[in-house]
Amino acid sequence: MSGFDVLLPKPSSVDEHPGVFVLGRSATLGGDAQAVSWLREVLGAATGFALAPSTTPDIAVNVVSTVDGYQISVSPESVVVTAGDEASAFHAAQTLRQLLGPQAFRAANVHSGQWEIPCGVVTDRPRFGWRGCLLDVARHFMPKDGLLRFIDLLAAHKLNVLHLHLTDDQGWRFEVKRYPRLTEVGAWRAGSRVGAHRDNVHDGRPHGGFYTQDDLREVVAYAARRHITVVPEIDIPGHSQAAIAAYPELGNLGTELPVWPLWGINENVLNTKESTVDFFRDVFDELVEVFPSEVICLGGDEVPTVQWTEERAEELGVQGVAGLHGWFIRQIADHLAKRGRRAMGWDEITEVGPLPDGVIVTSWRGEEAGIAAAQAGYEVVMCPEQKVYLDHRESDREDEPIPVGEVHTTADVYEYEPVPAELTGGATARVLGAQAQVWTEHLDSPRRVDYAAFPRLAAFAEVVWSSRAGKDTDEFLRRLAEHHLPRLDALGVEYRPLAGPHPWQTRPGVPGRPR
Repeated sequence: MSGFDVLLPKPSSVDEHPGVFVLGRSATLGGDAQAVSWLREVLGAATGFALAPSTTPDIAVNVVSTVDGYQISVSPESVVVTAGDEASAFHAAQTLRQLLGPQAFRAANVHSGQWEIPCGVVTDRPRFGWRGCLLDVARHFMPKDGLLRFIDLLAAHKLNVLHLHLTDDQGWRFEVKRYPRLTEVGAWRAGSRVGAHRDNVHDGRPHGGFYTQDDLREVVAYAARRHITVVPEIDIPGHSQAAIAAYPELGNLGTELPVWPLWGINENVLNTKESTVDFFRDVFDELVEVFPSEVICLGGDEVPTVQWTEERAEELGVQGVAGLHGWFIRQIADHLAKRGRRAMGWDEITEVGPLPDGVIVTSWRGEEAGIAAAQAGYEVVMCPEQKVYLDHRESDREDEPIPVGEVHTTADVYEYEPVPAELTGGATARVLGAQAQVWTEHLDSPRRVDYAAFPRLAAFAEVVWSSRAGKDTDEFLRRLAEHHLPRLDALGVEYRPLAGPHPWQTRPGVPGRPR
């Protein structure tokens, strides 16, 4: 077995040589890459070594623009990393951390024996530029410390996009200074439906929270240091009852509504008045001041039209009430374009009129919409619920906690291929990558998020990073069990064991809705 078999995601190529590099107490660390300071922090904590700077360091990490991806050359005397850019240097640093073993993922030194790195040459680069994960903080709020921890977990898997779902019927999590009631009222609900009951009963336990703009600037900066882009989502014109609860004039009924305590598709959507569009232009104006991401998600999914009128459609010259959906999306997408940003929306936006120029389509109901959009010249991110929705159950065992959706095992996720066979030629290049989704209707704590996301997110990380060539599910599962799960243990991740949930991870008596 190779000493490099521990790596996950699997690198592009490895040439193993005899011997090891021993990281000792007097070892030095240097180079011009920004990742050097991060590596010194994490390895210094785990080893107890100072890893002092040096002009001739034992471990050198440098950016060399002519390199594609990164290369790590390990000899008994030194470790030399050359990377084509700062992101690649950071990914190389993550690889070095893995090569030192699971104890390198701890926050203090508990290791006995030598710290060793096998000798050889690792050459590596990612397959896709968009390696994303959505985290829903609207259904259940995740406090800032948990969010920063989640970013570290994404970084440890070389993922580079955090799609942050900030608003929904059940809660508004983004501070908008012009409209303070969005968080004063919209961030809090009276209770939550427990499990997938089909009645209108909730637990009566108040729930809520929000991030200030400075909180989110901190999150963005924290992620950026780890070469993760935070893509925010304000979901419109559906999934908006929290906003309507705060400002009833945004709705269609002329009555006050609560922040919704239930799950599912909700008929209470935004109205299509120009004043409502202006309201959300203001909201997105504040959003782009906080989030530097070129891409801004405006939702656009699951929009019932029963509260809209044909008369308004005629006024605007659009095709029926369905056309109002597309009209609303285009107003905000065009506004974002004027601010130098690109809109992204869920795949329903492909069905409600012409797509705005430059929009990115997230294909979630399957692959069909993504295929059609790519063939029509639009860029897409593949995230089909049948493959990469990590809130869906991991097995058909009776003790899976709150089992919803289809079965997606770790092996199923690993075997997913983001580029559909139907795409050929230039259309394949329009698949920017793929994104796993962690929706939190039934994930009410970071512990529950850990259980749903891991280890399946590790499998997904290899799907979007590594080449398809030579994929072997059994080999991956061995590498995961022997080498990667101990890393997650060291990080304190409460993942789902491969053999099934621990007793304390189950939710007896709480109904799910398996398909």
